[in-house]
Amino acid sequence: MRLLALLCALMLAACTQTASPPYPPVPAMLADPRPLPPVTPEALVWQPGHWDWAGSGYVWAPGQYVPATGHGGDWMPGWWSLTDGQWHWEPAHWVGG
Repeated sequence: MRLLALLCALMLAACTQTASPPYPPVPAMLADPRPLPPVTPEALVWQPGHWDWAGSGYVWAPGQYVPATGHGGDWMPGWWSLTDGQWHWEPAHWVGG
């Protein structure tokens, strides 16, 4: 299911956008090795690195450990969505919970 969502997001990102200025396709993922988690009293979960749209281009948000409480079980990469004829960037986020 996640693979299908990722493929749909990549296909959508590759489409020609009608908004001005035209948005570039999402760059390829960067190598983002997962270090050992820090020792903390609370459970942590790895949030993978991902590209986010910053208004004029993409910026890389490196992976990090975040508290497991309050996060869903699946990580959804960012994608473009078309709403009322306008393209909008949907940032990466946790799904479910």
